Amino acid sequence: MNEVTIVAHNGRFHADDVFAVATIKLFLERSDFPAWRNSKVTIIRTRDLEKIEKADFVVDVGGRHDEKNNRFDHHQEGGAGIRPNGIPYASFGLVWKKFGQPITDNQLVADRIDRFLAQPIDAHDNGFELSRSTLPDVLPYTIQRVVMAFSQTWKESPAILDTQFATLVAFAKDILEREIKHAIDFFEAESAVLDIYNRTEDKRILVFDTHYPVEEILHRVSEPLYIIRPDVQNQTWKINAMPIHSRTFELKKSFPASWAGKQDDELAKITGVPDALFCHNKLFLAVARSQAGALQLAKLALEA
Repeated sequence: MNEVTIVAHNGRFHADDVFAVATIKLFLERSDFPAWRNSKVTIIRTRDLEKIEKADFVVDVGGRHDEKNNRFDHHQEGGAGIRPNGIPYASFGLVWKKFGQPITDNQLVADRIDRFLAQPIDAHDNGFELSRSTLPDVLPYTIQRVVMAFSQTWKESPAILDTQFATLVAFAKDILEREIKHAIDFFEAESAVLDIYNRTEDKRILVFDTHYPVEEILHRVSEPLYIIRPDVQNQTWKINAMPIHSRTFELKKSFPASWAGKQDDELAKITGVPDALFCHNKLFLAVARSQAGALQLAKLALEA
């Protein structure tokens, strides 16, 4: 069995080096290249130059970016390149740029993973600010904070770091595999959703036969106000009021205020829809027992 060594720096770890190593491990598992297939993978966390030189892959250490020879550092003078949108590459982004397409066998999927996962991690590692908290003493709980939770506290020995790093790499690999699955299914859904959109005469209300991720797909068009999808688990039909953008809670047209928080007989009485079941108090979601009931609720909301 071939042995493959991946070197990352020792000491405290970050999301950047964790996901870079996880990506390489995923590539090795999926690679058809004889030198990598069924290899025993050894992760070495060190700053020893001799060990770095002998490694098959080096991430986030070594002061060298040489994609051809699998060296992926970004700390050297001048960095390791900047994306067109201004986000500098960190090690994860550099690794994903080389191996994302071979791993996914789909450039659209690889680009989506870069945009949603690699770019935010690279930005944080390079001190590139993407967003600001609206509250000075409350911050979003990010993947970087998740990784930090696995590092040692001031009362613990640094000896735990290598074991914790291995745990995080396995976790990051699971995240990558799930994000790849979501991306593949997203592009399949995109085709189906746009086909239904194009075939619907009144595009203000769209009815789907399954729970497609429609909000992101439909944000590029203006007409849809309500979307109807089945909830197979509960054997009901949900109506969602469309947000003005896929990443905001602001709605194009909410449900009538009189429906807020109402359910079952009370909602049925207010709306005149016999199988109306529920309307969220924030007026973005309503539920009916049948597709016909859901469509009737959507039409009432449209006219309100």
